[in-house]
Amino acid sequence: MSKRDCYEVLGVSRSATEKEIKKAYKRLAMKYHPDRTKGDAELEIKFKEVKEAYEILSDPNKKVAFDQYGHDGVNQQGQGGFGGGDFGDQFGDIFGDIFGGGRGRGGAQRAQQGSDLRYNMELTLEEAVHGASKEIEIPTQVHCEQCNGTGAKKGTDSKTCGTCHGQGQVQMRQGFFAVNQTCPTCRGKGKIITDPCHKCHGEGRYASSKTLNVKIPAGVDTGDRIRLSGEGEAGEHGAPAGDLYVQMNVIDHEVFVRDGDNLYCEVPISFTEVALGGEIEVPTLDGRVKLKISAETQTGRMYRMRNKGVKSVRSHSVGDLMCKVIVETPVKLSAKQRELLKEFEATCSSSPKKHKPKSDGFLNHIKNFLMI
Repeated sequence: MSKRDCYEVLGVSRSATEKEIKKAYKRLAMKYHPDRTKGDAELEIKFKEVKEAYEILSDPNKKVAFDQYGHDGVNQQGQGGFGGGDFGDQFGDIFGDIFGGGRGRGGAQRAQQGSDLRYNMELTLEEAVHGASKEIEIPTQVHCEQCNGTGAKKGTDSKTCGTCHGQGQVQMRQGFFAVNQTCPTCRGKGKIITDPCHKCHGEGRYASSKTLNVKIPAGVDTGDRIRLSGEGEAGEHGAPAGDLYVQMNVIDHEVFVRDGDNLYCEVPISFTEVALGGEIEVPTLDGRVKLKISAETQTGRMYRMRNKGVKSVRSHSVGDLMCKVIVETPVKLSAKQRELLKEFEATCSSSPKKHKPKSDGFLNHIKNFLMI
């Protein structure tokens, strides 16, 4: 073992954090790595020193012993020296992503959980407001019922991989340097299926489709989504399935426009009705209701009908229905109707300030602007 101070070898202070020690070690190990130095004996010695220093400072017990007694304290523990321990284990976590994939602490890879799926569902406004139950069919990967997701033919079982002995990884050595890599025989699974299931071909799942009944709660809107746990793709070799996310898209309505929990609509109304006032029928998503129109209502006025909108999916509050009055101009007039309107217009024109306050004010503004 080198007798140089471990902190000096790594170029860090004695108060350095675990993260700082690891960062310094990685930088120096890369610098002096034998694959880079191409057999330089002096640099190989430095590489060993870096490795020894990190081996001590990364181990809490060894670090305490070194801080108190130096290398003698570490030697007394019987844990010092380059030859002790599994070299591959010490480098696996740090250099695995650089030199071809280190070994995880769990040994063989776990069977991977299935992927999540997304289904885009179109709803009418009525379905979104009142709720619905819809049947959907989705293409997916399903668990093989013939082998119960194991991938092995019924009545048989998988065998431990003879290459990695069930670890899922093998150690690759070059001189004194070693890293762990995914086993090429079992591809990290630790087991080999010698007699695969004919239906899923050893995967434990196969491509199919399934039909689901999805309950849509009342009040959903475009952008909302429902999560169906475990209804996504089946995992490999019996692993849990992913989730299915049903994304809502409410199509445009012929009458209503939705804004949050409120509904908006335009109500055409005759000139006589807005002038004299009265009651009219307006549509809602629950049927027709009466709306009282004030006399002399102007086109564009908004009437609010409380609690006639949408019940929120997230609370018990109910939005409103906003009715915009649009005065409809009569068309295809008869000769008599034209004559009556001319007579009516003549009576209004005699007192424009009284009967046409907005028009009169507008004309006055124009005159002032043009300085007429």
